[in-house]
Amino acid sequence: MQYTDPPDMPEDERMTPAEFKVVREFLGLTGDWLARHLGVSPRTVRHWEQGKYAIPDGVRLALEDLEARTAAFVSGIADALMDLPDPGVITYRDDAEYRVAHPEVDWPASWHRAVIARVAQEVPGLSITYPEQASQEAASGRASQRNQ
Repeated sequence: MQYTDPPDMPEDERMTPAEFKVVREFLGLTGDWLARHLGVSPRTVRHWEQGKYAIPDGVRLALEDLEARTAAFVSGIADALMDLPDPGVITYRDDAEYRVAHPEVDWPASWHRAVIARVAQEVPGLSITYPEQASQEAASGRASQRNQ
C-alpha cells in the first residue's frame, strides 16, 4: 500500500515521530507487525519513529483506526467481565501460543497483553493467567467441588 499525504498538508497536522512510537507501544504492537500491517518495511517504521521520514497522513489514519478497534475490544471485554463475581482472562506469552488459541486473529500476542492490561485497569480483581494455568485452575476447581 502506498501512503501519501493530501496535497498541501500543513506540517502542524502531521503525526510526530514521538506520537507514532507512543501509539505503537500503547497498542502493544511491534515495529515488525505494524510494518506488515501497513505493507511497508520494518526499516520504514524505524525511520518514522526516528524522524528520518515524515509520517504520511494515511499512516496516521491507519493508526487511529487501530486505536479505535483496540478501544472497542477493550470496552467489550471489560463490559463482559464487569459484573462477574470472579472475573478472569487468559493471555499469551508469544504469537505462536496466541495463534493456537485464536488462529483467526491477525493481531500479535503483545497487543493482546496490552489490551488485557487496559482491561485490568477497568475491572477490579481481574485474574490474568496463561492458558495452562487456567487449565490447572479449572482442574483443581473441579477436584475441590468433587471433594465437597
